[in-house]
Amino acid sequence: MRAQPLVSVDDIERAADWYCNVLGAVSGHGGCEYEQLLVDGVLILQLHRMDIGHHHGALCDPARPRGNGVAIWFEAGDFDGALARVRTSDVDVVTDVHVNPNAGHREIWLRDLDGYLVVIAESSTPST
Repeated sequence: MRAQPLVSVDDIERAADWYCNVLGAVSGHGGCEYEQLLVDGVLILQLHRMDIGHHHGALCDPARPRGNGVAIWFEAGDFDGALARVRTSDVDVVTDVHVNPNAGHREIWLRDLDGYLVVIAESSTPST
């Protein structure tokens, strides 16, 4: 089993551009209602426009804060490369690079354009 998180956003193209710049992802679907973001051919995140119900109905209540209590967590094989992308992107840094004392790896905490908390963490098993 593999997680394939889906988040509701205001503007698919804008959110996709942000995630592609920050995570080094590419579009796997395209469009203004739904997007799949891929890294090395693997689906890492789905974006769904919040006011589109498709076959399942609304995914969120626009009157409530998005992502309350949720962190969208990404493990980066190349943390320094991810950090370089963060530094050259328009990003709201919540907690800058630090070592997580519980996990023993470096991480950075961000807010995306829709207010979701996004964490990029160094791989637990560094590549050699």
